[in-house]
Amino acid sequence: MNQVSLLIGGRALPASDGRTFTRLDPLSGSPASVAAAATVEDADAAVAAAAAAFPAWSALGPGERRTRLLEAARLMEARSAEFVAAGARETGAMANWYGFNVHLAAGILREAAGMTTQILGEVIPSDVPGSLSMAMRQPAGVVLGIAPWNAPVILATRALAMALACGNTVVLKASEQCPAVHRLIGQVLHDAGLGDGVVNVLSNAPEDAAVLVERLVANPAVKRVNFTGSTRVGRVIGELCARHLKPALLELGGKAPLLVLDDADLDAAVDAAAFGGYFNQGQICMSTERLIVDRRVADDFVSRLAKKTASLRAGHPTDPASVLGSLVDAASARRIRGLIDDALEKGARLLCGGDFEGAVMQPALLDAVTAGMRLYAEESFGPVLSVIRVDGDEEALRVANDSEYGLSAAIFSRDQARALNLARRVESGICHINGPTVHDEAQIPFGGVKASGYGSFGSRAAIDHFTQLRWITLQTAPRHYPI
Repeated sequence: MNQVSLLIGGRALPASDGRTFTRLDPLSGSPASVAAAATVEDADAAVAAAAAAFPAWSALGPGERRTRLLEAARLMEARSAEFVAAGARETGAMANWYGFNVHLAAGILREAAGMTTQILGEVIPSDVPGSLSMAMRQPAGVVLGIAPWNAPVILATRALAMALACGNTVVLKASEQCPAVHRLIGQVLHDAGLGDGVVNVLSNAPEDAAVLVERLVANPAVKRVNFTGSTRVGRVIGELCARHLKPALLELGGKAPLLVLDDADLDAAVDAAAFGGYFNQGQICMSTERLIVDRRVADDFVSRLAKKTASLRAGHPTDPASVLGSLVDAASARRIRGLIDDALEKGARLLCGGDFEGAVMQPALLDAVTAGMRLYAEESFGPVLSVIRVDGDEEALRVANDSEYGLSAAIFSRDQARALNLARRVESGICHINGPTVHDEAQIPFGGVKASGYGSFGSRAAIDHFTQLRWITLQTAPRHYPI
């Protein structure tokens, strides 16, 4: 069991009132971690520590910030086993998922390190004689990052990395479901020599989350906010930020469609659908949820996918026979099963899977899903794939766009021009042709549209969010004034 402290100003601290909360292992029900339950006073202290560290960190040259971020990437990979062990206990995920998390998160830090010299301004021609007119990007100040549990190393690191590269200091509000994993990220960054207070980590009891977030967003020293999580909570964060006139970067839920056109390579589409729908038990914002299949190839595609799905066994992440791990908790399994049952009552066919024991649910494949079913529109965030049969490309596009979400999408076709033309019309921030909906790389702008949020993480795209663009002029010759 992990004992999890707060990280404030470079110090490991208990909550100011001594309270803790316990995160239970979703499989055994035993304590996975006991974490400090931060108070609003702790939130104030974390922001104050970040604000105090800001002048020195923002004044560092880009080469020195790069060196320290590269060291953090090295240390993160060196402590991969600790991340895997903590993650398995807190969320029940497979070791390969956490190994991938650490690998990509280290890549995010390296990409951020490479961007420290790419925070560029420009000279703008001025009509005023002798005026040197410049647009300059400067660090914004303290950045609040709020990260989820489902891809905890990737998404918490992403909440911090480019903010740090741009010269900001950070407060990370850890997820209640994986406080040990998120605290370990903070420790890695601190051990890399970033400096006391440059990164601060707060864990909180679930019942305190709303009050703590409101206090953090309202703090005048917090200049930028980023949040990755559900659309429901994202709306609350967005409203809070608007109330305090603070820019927010929001990456929210998804209902990713995968379009299988009548000329698709069906084996490739099946592999992508199974990976995109079932990896990490479908608990990824980009997870494939809707398989929109041309009726001319639907029977063949569904038959192949059903065989593939039946071969994937979910179980304890340490069991060698398990291909998939558990859901984050048993309540998720019951909620997802409710979506499946609603679809079955309204005419869908369950081809395989869907049974569960505790937090372990076997991957499910449903055919004949239609718009009247909850599963058609609601994000399942679980190991469920829904087949929606369509006639032709235009109906496929209409169904793909018939969603409040717009994060990731995929199209399978042997005709690249045909697929590209469709991709341009899909309402999503991301679209892959002949690849899975689940795909992320450190150097890529990552973000969605509609109810999937706004703004983009990743490389150059994040510079706009984590810096303040300023106009500065230098008058180099006498200036004429009209009065």
